[in-house]
Amino acid sequence: MTTKAELTKQFIIETSAPIFNKYGYAATSLSTLTKVTGLTKGAIYGNFKNKEDLAIQAFSYNIGRVFRAVRTEVKKEDTSIGKLIAIVDFYSHYLDHTKKHGGCPIINVGVDSNNQNEKLLSFVRNVIKQTHDYIANIIEEGKQHGEIKPEVPSFEWAIRIDTIIQGATFTAGTMNDQIYLDEMAKQLKDIIQTKLKS
Repeated sequence: MTTKAELTKQFIIETSAPIFNKYGYAATSLSTLTKVTGLTKGAIYGNFKNKEDLAIQAFSYNIGRVFRAVRTEVKKEDTSIGKLIAIVDFYSHYLDHTKKHGGCPIINVGVDSNNQNEKLLSFVRNVIKQTHDYIANIIEEGKQHGEIKPEVPSFEWAIRIDTIIQGATFTAGTMNDQIYLDEMAKQLKDIIQTKLKS
């Protein structure tokens, strides 16, 4: 059974997650967090070591939400090609998915923490590596089932796919224009069908 303390901690994480994601670590003050949660400073810090600890857990929460949504779409597909296209389709609507949560947590926290907070940055880097591994595993699975060309270097293509997605996501968010995600989806689907598919 979930305790009251655990519920309070989860409430703080869920409530502060979009604030950290939108405004960044340095710009998110404790007074802002007390205002949005309706809790005292003592109640917030009674559940976390410090502001950095809360920011890391908020980032993990935001990333978990995105990863669960991606994997839900991927699980609907039976083939590796279908799974790769499901990832592309998910990110082609990524602005709609992340807007109310303050944007893409990988891009936001990655840019915000670079040269400013090494601990947060290391968490972002780990998430990027996990993403590459996830896509590479799908490609490997496709090679084993004869769906993807055997000579395709899985990890290199995972990096290419993710980099194209992240670049389009950053540009679409900055320009507030869906066209960049539409073009990304068109390009990646063509690549998957012509360069990867057996």
